[in-house]
Amino acid sequence: MTATTRRPVVLIASPAMAAANNGNWQTASRWARLLRPDFHTGVIDAWRGEPCDVLIALHARRSADAVAAFTATHPTRPCIVVLTGTDLYRDIRDDASAQASLRRATHLVVLQDQGLAALPTAMRDKARVIFQSAPSRRPAPPPKRGLRVIAVGHLRAEKDPLTLLRATARLAHRRDIRVDLIGEGHDAALADAARRAQATLPQFRWLGGLPHAETRQRIQRAHLLVNSSRMEGGAHVVLEAVQSGTAVLASHIDGNVGMLGPAHAGYFELGDDEGLARLIERARDDAPFLARLRAQGEQRSALFAPATEQRRLHELITTALRDTAQRATAPQDSRR
Repeated sequence: MTATTRRPVVLIASPAMAAANNGNWQTASRWARLLRPDFHTGVIDAWRGEPCDVLIALHARRSADAVAAFTATHPTRPCIVVLTGTDLYRDIRDDASAQASLRRATHLVVLQDQGLAALPTAMRDKARVIFQSAPSRRPAPPPKRGLRVIAVGHLRAEKDPLTLLRATARLAHRRDIRVDLIGEGHDAALADAARRAQATLPQFRWLGGLPHAETRQRIQRAHLLVNSSRMEGGAHVVLEAVQSGTAVLASHIDGNVGMLGPAHAGYFELGDDEGLARLIERARDDAPFLARLRAQGEQRSALFAPATEQRRLHELITTALRDTAQRATAPQDSRR
């Protein structure tokens, strides 16, 4: 853009800000940074009439008020709604505010390959896939004495930490396998379960919530990341593991398949702690299997490169602004 061209203002409405240290905030802050070279950007918790050429709303249900207010005030401007796992696999089916956000949005974004199929057919034409990203890092060396396993996610029902805890209990006899769980205890019952596991299983630690930078370091140093979620829009910890050369075991749900691909060898059925325990044990005892998981992740790594995400974001904003300009001139053209 030339020095005399006004840079469009792009605001990102996130239901979670920095203090929450969750995926919504990580997405919002990273997107603001990636768009900044060509756009004025900012992250807000709600839209209160701030000057804005494009609104990006993270979460159809939780940002529904921002979407409604912005589209009512600026009906011809781009409003982009980014769909999370709870949006795709729960809320848009039966929550009126989430459904209204879909209708009001000019553009929709899903964060993994399977997300488009979860949308109502009539909404798919205005949707696109943008994978999130993380810089690549050098992987940990293969395990020699013990396998380091990590799981990351605040303790709540959607993340299903109980499957991990039950699988860890099945491996209590394997002192060469250590399991760390990172995440705030948002659900009191799940937090109690994690504390009991830590008290009774010598190889298990619940580390609580950690800063993102430290969490990323621990993912990098682990040999294996476990994601046992019931629903995911596109788990950031999965791509961070891939970008760190850390092998991934994941529940066989659409959100994980959309990230890792249908041929990934590390899936276990939702809630199947016995199957997860077998896979963890195999990763410790079968070096070629662990190497295969790493290699399959590496085959997907280009999808999660920051340059790819930045390019797709810029294309989205540019297209949205162009579409708006075309709609604005269409009535005038039709009268000629």
